[in-house]
Amino acid sequence: MPKLKREGEERATDFVESLDRGLRLLQAFGNIAGPMTLSDIARAADLPRATARRILFTLAHGGFVSTDGKLFSLTPHVLTLAGSYLRSNQIVAVLQPVLDRIAGAAQEISSLALLDRDEVVFIARGTPARMFGGLDVGYRLPAFCTSVGRAMLGQFDDADLAKRLKGMRREALTPHTVTDPKRVLAAIIADRKQGYSLVDREAEAHFRSISVPVRRYDGTIVAAINMGAHVDRVPARELTDRFLPLLREGAEDVKDQLL
Repeated sequence: MPKLKREGEERATDFVESLDRGLRLLQAFGNIAGPMTLSDIARAADLPRATARRILFTLAHGGFVSTDGKLFSLTPHVLTLAGSYLRSNQIVAVLQPVLDRIAGAAQEISSLALLDRDEVVFIARGTPARMFGGLDVGYRLPAFCTSVGRAMLGQFDDADLAKRLKGMRREALTPHTVTDPKRVLAAIIADRKQGYSLVDREAEAHFRSISVPVRRYDGTIVAAINMGAHVDRVPARELTDRFLPLLREGAEDVKDQLL
């Protein structure tokens, strides 16, 4: 008698390979700026040319891709996918007013980030009036060398964290980037103990930032919020004296609202 599968247990038939290939192809557009040929896309997505062609024309039928017969480009309709995520995400809905309040009080840009495997992705931000710039929504950076990343990586125990760091791709983004896994581990452990992370010119050459973890009702870290500035404009001491209290207050205010 065949053994019954437990509810929630993955089966081979649960995996839709064509959907997986389509998503890989969509992501491939981010690897090269501008329109791409069929051959370029197939190569970037590591797909057979015939398979890539079928997927592209399926996406074009849905309005996600446009083509002149030779070159292919994503259309703005792709943003509906990200829009659906942002509209349905409770963290964004709860944190956006906090980001706006913090940004207004400090007159600096504030950002919200989530941990996505070995990277952080910025999903919301607050911007003071008449101020421009900052990280765009959807922007990604390595987790190991960013303040938001280290604030969120602190949720793992030391052994798990050490294993994760060794398996991460740790490339130096600036001359100040710390890539040695033992030193990064020590920094994250220290940040966990003090309740915040300050990273100085490791992710961007002339930028420093400070972050605090965002916890839900049971204390689990689900995100991080940060503020930062150019090193010539804001000294590191100002980040802890002026920005940190605002970030801590904001994170504490939403704790009971996050499920």
